[in-house]
Order: sequence, then structure tokens, then C-alpha cells
Amino acid sequence: MIENQDDRLITFSKRRSGIYKKIGELSTLCGNEILFIIFSPAGKPFTFGHPSIESIANRFLNGNIHVIDDMLALIEANRTVRINKLIQLYNEVQSQIDASHETQKVLAQQITSGTNSNRWWETPLDQLNPRELYERYSHFSKLLDLFHFSRSKKIAIVSSMLAPTALAKDAPTNFPLS
Repeated sequence: MIENQDDRLITFSKRRSGIYKKIGELSTLCGNEILFIIFSPAGKPFTFGHPSIESIANRFLNGNIHVIDDMLALIEANRTVRINKLIQLYNEVQSQIDASHETQKVLAQQITSGTNSNRWWETPLDQLNPRELYERYSHFSKLLDLFHFSRSKKIAIVSSMLAPTALAKDAPTNFPLS
């Protein structure tokens, strides 16, 4: 089955005329009048009648054709399936919205109670779970890396300032050497 709804609609629209042609050939071979309803992936019904929809509708309206209860049941079943899918999608989106609201409430409570999640170093280690301990270790590792980088940078700056500028022996100078 093609998962993407748009791709299904495009494929259906490209194949619809071929489907109609095959149905027409089938009805010609059988020698009967036929009314065929195809539901697109979007649930829109497409009808095909041989020799024409009007001739079959006229026979039906004159009482020569009995209502097929199975067709109505199929239409209702298709509608019910689509409604159930929409309800399921709505419920999933609603649960995501509810989870987002809960997260928002927790964050608002943290802000108003004065706790700051950016002050990770203040929580005692014995109150942390393994994931939080790993996060704490990660924060300290990053901090230590910053210290090492900053120290190395300062050492390089200071050593370049203190290094004597060695003059080449053959370099001419205006200063007396003795």
C-alpha cells in the first residue's frame, strides 16, 4: 500500500481510466449492465455504469433493479473506517498537546519556585538518578575542557610575550654590542 496520501491520490487518478476500461471490457464480455462504484483514497466515490449510469439509474427508478444492501453496507463500512482513523489521529494529537501543557506547567512551577535548572551543580549527588549523574558528569567534562583550553591559550599568550627575540648573528644593528 502506498503510505503517502498525496501519492495514493496521484496514482489513483493516473490509473482510473485504465480501471474504467477494464470494467467496460468485463461488462461487455458478461453481456450485462453493470454499476460500479470505486472509492478514491480520499473516500470520494467514482461511479461507472455500462452502458451508462443514466440507463441503470432509470431501471432502478422504474423498479426493475433491487437495492443492493451490500453496497450500502460497504459504503457505511468505508465511512466508519475513515471516521475511526480520524478519531485516532485526533486522540494522538490531543495527547501530545496535553503532554506539552504538562511540561509547560512544570517549567512554570520551577521558574516561580525559584529553582533554576541551569544550576545543575547545586543538586546533591545522592539525589540523582543514573541518567542525571551521567548528565552531571558530561557538564563537568565540558567545564574541565573549557578550563584546559583557556589555560593553554593564556600560557601561549604569556610565553609569546616573554620569549626573547633572538637577533641573528649576521643581522646588522645600530646598537653597539659591547
